[in-house]
Amino acid sequence: MKRELVNAFGNVFLTITLDHENRWITAKWQGYSTEEAIKTGLEAYTKALESADFHSMLIDTRAMVGSWHHSLDWMLEEWAPQAARDGLQYYAMVVEPESFAEASADKFYEQVRYFKAKVFEDLESAENWLMRRANWFQSRAY
Repeated sequence: MKRELVNAFGNVFLTITLDHENRWITAKWQGYSTEEAIKTGLEAYTKALESADFHSMLIDTRAMVGSWHHSLDWMLEEWAPQAARDGLQYYAMVVEPESFAEASADKFYEQVRYFKAKVFEDLESAENWLMRRANWFQSRAY
């Protein structure tokens, strides 16, 4: 499954993909994201996570422009606890080094308490981190 969310101008700002092989949701953000876009996007990939019965997300914000600091309180106070209730356990976020999005991601990572979250500067490291957690989780399920 692949789903693209578009803004009022018809431009894709988020692509959500179910990775069945690795059992995680991949979300790729691009362009400038408004508070409304952030909320819509996070709610969409949390629904995908829940319906797929996955426990991990791989979030790629390298093509995102600007900060999403405007949504940080909402993410921490409303979205994060709901995502955890919907099954989220591991959240890997890839950022462009020294960007405004990286600063927002670092603040999120420092404050989130509902699931394990980590910020990465490259996709491979994020995938490896999630794979190690997924293998541990699956071994505990049996």
